Amino acid sequence: QVHVEESGGGLVQPGGSLRLSCTTSETSGNFFTTNLMDWYRQAPGKEREFVARITRDGRATYADSVKDRFTVSREGAENTAFLQMNRLKPEDSAVYYCQPNVYTYSLGSQYYWGQGTQVTVSS
Repeated sequence: QVHVEESGGGLVQPGGSLRLSCTTSETSGNFFTTNLMDWYRQAPGKEREFVARITRDGRATYADSVKDRFTVSREGAENTAFLQMNRLKPEDSAVYYCQPNVYTYSLGSQYYWGQGTQVTVSS
């Protein structure tokens, strides 16, 4: 069973920074590999919004709203991804989710998600 866990959210003032982490694991110890990692966010009363994507070979894609402020990476453990968020704005406040595309022998390639981590940008 694939488990996804986001962390690193919190309360920060406008202009501040946060670094989110996303770790993917397989609870039964079976083989798995992560093909790509998507980041989404959702604020109360709003639709889910795409934030960033990073592929296995390191290619990154960003929404216009976060371009030049956010950086996605897969540095460190191969099943851990990061979202560095700089110059945060109140409009960035949301629950942030990572959605890895994970391959397993039993289910093939599927997207998974965790519980999310809350980011609040406020004075």
